[in-house]
Amino acid sequence: MIAKQIKGKDFYGLLAYNEKKVENDQGYVLDSSITHDTVVNMTKEFNIVRQLRPRLGKAVYHVSLNLPPGENLGDREFTALAFDYLKGMGFDSNQYIIYRHTDTQHEHIHIIANRIKYSGEVVSDSKDYRRSEQLVRKLEAKYGLSTLESPELKKKSGITQQEIEKAIRTGKAPIKLVLQQRIDGAMLRSNDITSFIRELKNKKVYPMFNASVTTGRVTGISFDHQGVVYKGSTLGRQYSWNNIIKHLDYDQARDCSIILENSRPSKRHARAVGEIGHGPKRAIGTPKGDVERAKNAHEKPEYHVGKDKTIGWVKPLVDDNPWSAFRLELEEQDRYKRKRKRRRRRS
Repeated sequence: MIAKQIKGKDFYGLLAYNEKKVENDQGYVLDSSITHDTVVNMTKEFNIVRQLRPRLGKAVYHVSLNLPPGENLGDREFTALAFDYLKGMGFDSNQYIIYRHTDTQHEHIHIIANRIKYSGEVVSDSKDYRRSEQLVRKLEAKYGLSTLESPELKKKSGITQQEIEKAIRTGKAPIKLVLQQRIDGAMLRSNDITSFIRELKNKKVYPMFNASVTTGRVTGISFDHQGVVYKGSTLGRQYSWNNIIKHLDYDQARDCSIILENSRPSKRHARAVGEIGHGPKRAIGTPKGDVERAKNAHEKPEYHVGKDKTIGWVKPLVDDNPWSAFRLELEEQDRYKRKRKRRRRRS
């Protein structure tokens, strides 16, 4: 069974679509907690409860539950399955209406529900796609439906022939497979980014975020295990940053500090701070030569060839004093004025 969830802002359009199916004898209502009336009146009834949370943008919850081709359930069983799904997703005290459509080869129902409960509480949408997948697997077993392969499994990158041969030769599991398994475990045991990073490090997997130092915005993630680094997307689509944050509670402003602690600076930023890769660090904004000269400011500068004949020291173009750049600028202005005078004389 496949569940397709959508969260929206407008009850009217969704109700009008399903009522059109009913008018054309392509569907009917299985059950409803609101009065089955005109689209306008049903929308008004949904909006009465919606007023309890006027600032909530996406209050409309819509899900279609689609049976595998060739399988069927009676109206009573399909209604019971819909109740189990709603309850499992947290809709235990909410407005809803359930439609069954008959215009396709595969049997399916549409559930329209209000995310705002009668108490004014809002049904959480945290990790709702993962929770829906897990719930659907349980309902398939309960109602005797075929179990479909989880789409998450298809998002994993397979092991290559070279990695298999290396595993046979060394007797060690491929690092790609180890990373996939440990990241999966960390995801299951984590609710937010902080716990996710902690779980990974406990398994000796070190995440590295490609993040902006100024904003904390993350553009990618890599994983380091035993000195071997894999980009998340190389391990499979489900390990990319955009898919990981679908299953974790992530807030850019709140998690900025923990992200930057585990990020690697971009080359552009590394040049700005005088540090590229793992090379030696330098003081920010102070050229190396200036630092050395500052240390030896009390010593008399040497302009002759140094003690090491293989290294040629040459006399600096300007003296070591704070006004050298200013003097050069004045001299440049004088040269420019003399050139202008010569041009005027020639003309």
